[in-house]
Amino acid sequence: MTADAEEAWFFDKDAGHLVRPYAITNGRTGPVREGFALITLVVTADPRTDTSRMSPEPAAIIDLCRERPLAVAEIAAGLDLPVSVVKVLLDDLAEARLILTRAPVQLAEAPDVSLIQAVIEGVRRL
Repeated sequence: MTADAEEAWFFDKDAGHLVRPYAITNGRTGPVREGFALITLVVTADPRTDTSRMSPEPAAIIDLCRERPLAVAEIAAGLDLPVSVVKVLLDDLAEARLILTRAPVQLAEAPDVSLIQAVIEGVRRL
């Protein structure tokens, strides 16, 4: 069987890949560490990382995030995988120190709305 025939065996044009999510995550249903929000930014730690011996999905994440940071939601959309599966894969990559993440700013860390309004009013008076 050729590589193209093998690829065709588990790919359905309408359904997409027929590999079940639990097979991709080795049966895990969630990441070990918390902090992977939909808007968490992910970038490859070392752009020269060799992905030739990696599983297809983690390798694809590394390749997607080489040039610029992407949000978890963007990665999931780019790979056409559920966000929960992507979070498990990102957890593995973070554990192996192959990616860097930046969590979104917490609401408590964001500037107070009244401060922003005061600045806007001050700029308008100029």
